[in-house]
Amino acid sequence: MEAKNFDRFKETIEREFMGHPAVTKNQYTKWFSRGDVPLDHLRDFTVQFSVFSNQFLLAALNRVINADTLEASREAKEILMNELGVIYNKPAVAFALQASAVPQAAGSGAHSSRAVPEVDREGDPALVSTEGTVDGGRFRFRAAHFEWLLRFGEPLGLTFDDMGKRRHGTPSTLHFCDELFRLYGSEDYNAAMGASFAVENWAAAGFWKELIAGIERIKATRLPDLPLAFFTWHDRIEDQHREHTWDELRACYDSPKFREAPFIRAGVAMLDGVKVFWDGLTELRGRPPGIRVA
Repeated sequence: MEAKNFDRFKETIEREFMGHPAVTKNQYTKWFSRGDVPLDHLRDFTVQFSVFSNQFLLAALNRVINADTLEASREAKEILMNELGVIYNKPAVAFALQASAVPQAAGSGAHSSRAVPEVDREGDPALVSTEGTVDGGRFRFRAAHFEWLLRFGEPLGLTFDDMGKRRHGTPSTLHFCDELFRLYGSEDYNAAMGASFAVENWAAAGFWKELIAGIERIKATRLPDLPLAFFTWHDRIEDQHREHTWDELRACYDSPKFREAPFIRAGVAMLDGVKVFWDGLTELRGRPPGIRVA
């Protein structure tokens, strides 16, 4: 009976979450993937994405504060601290870091043994691990996800003062940020879990790959110095998360605190917020540079 109920619940999730227009009908990222993005709009996109990325820190902190168990608090801290610049501590990487500190004789490959760990320690998203734990991990300013976006914005002429602040956000971007804070960071167990699961499904649905495809074309034809690593790193980590999605849902479903209706309600509301974000970017496409939605 329990397995049958869970199967029925999975069908509801697939219909309400996986079938949501934010997941299945993202016209903005489909357009973006072609690479025909005016540079003025690419700047708009970068600024709005930086606002979402930076303001997400508030939602992540709220999730830590409102966690219902020590384990949940630690899981939330993994996300928050990695966003802030703590590199995941993966045993193989840690071993390489230790080995790189040992003096080696000339001709023994000392340079090659140091090269990757040294860049890793500086927080290059192309090389830092997507696996492991922040417990025992190294903090690097340059490993903060917002700093990765700052480096993406540099070839576009964007500076620290142009990005990430709430004042830079359009109403649609800020609505999305506020929904993340309200739902993803909720103190209500079912609302927080529903929003989290919805966000994971959105993130794993392929929009990162569509953004990467568009940026690769822009890099190849117009901006050779444009770094892709912020986007490729997130795409790699979402591919890993996808493997554990249903196991995590089952664990949530088995919790005595679980209630289906508020879980679904919060997840759908979270995806509605995601759609507002992308629709806002679509609206910006049709506006002159510097003009924002009132």
